[in-house]
Amino acid sequence: MAELGTGTTITFATGFLAEILSISGPGMSREMIDISHMGTTIAHAYMVADLYDTGEITVELQYIPGTTIPIANAQETITITFPDSGASTLAFTGAMSGFEPSIPLEDKMTATVTIKASGAISQG
Repeated sequence: MAELGTGTTITFATGFLAEILSISGPGMSREMIDISHMGTTIAHAYMVADLYDTGEITVELQYIPGTTIPIANAQETITITFPDSGASTLAFTGAMSGFEPSIPLEDKMTATVTIKASGAISQG
């Protein structure tokens, strides 16, 4: 059954809070190592790397001038909590790697925050 995203929260261990508009990611990926050789005649052959990249999370939020943005903070625990009946979560260590405000004429101010995850992401 489909779920609505309304009510999803993102929590930083340092206490940074924001009025979230949307969350995208994490866009996880895994390296495929080309093991083709001169004797390979039909198609490239690949093996799967042992490590995977936990990717980035992009958060669009309402920008409130004067809010301290933790772009200079060290890595911290970040938890995304979904509004489903079981309060499912994604928790990981990460750090803010980008902050880009948008200040339009006659509309709300927003900002796009990029968070780089480090290590495994646990699902709860």
